[in-house]
Amino acid sequence: MTPELRSDRLRLSPYVAADEADFVALFQDEAVGRWFGDGMQSAAADHALFGRIFSIVYAEKRFPVWAVRHEGRYVGHAEVKPSPEKWLDGHEIVYGLNRASWGLGLGTELARLLTSYAHETLGLAEVHATVDSENAPSLSVLKRLGFTQTREVTEESGAVTLQLTSRIRPV
Repeated sequence: MTPELRSDRLRLSPYVAADEADFVALFQDEAVGRWFGDGMQSAAADHALFGRIFSIVYAEKRFPVWAVRHEGRYVGHAEVKPSPEKWLDGHEIVYGLNRASWGLGLGTELARLLTSYAHETLGLAEVHATVDSENAPSLSVLKRLGFTQTREVTEESGAVTLQLTSRIRPV
């Protein structure tokens, strides 16, 4: 269910138990973790989330979830999953990179790889991304890849989530 993917500089592979500390560190870094799901969680919640990747997501073959590596080192997290949002019917890409890998163009390379996998391998005509309106780096990456804004949702907290979509153009 989670195949290995490669780009010029990245290798995406299923998580292994030894990745837990890096996974939790990524999600505990406020500059990264605040953009995932419902935002920052406790370290215990992130450890539990890592466990659910194995006990639920991989065990039940729900959707692909990857550890992202650059030059052999863990640098991030990625998924292509059915959207959990009630207002979004379809699949979305999810990704995050640690601070040490920012500014190297890896975010664009990663999002391109996930989008290509979703369109070409999974056969999805549309691929979505849901992004906080204040997450300028991710919005820039997605727009660079041709994603267009298709919806704006004001959350109960007052935060605004943008839905961006990549569509395969009919030939």
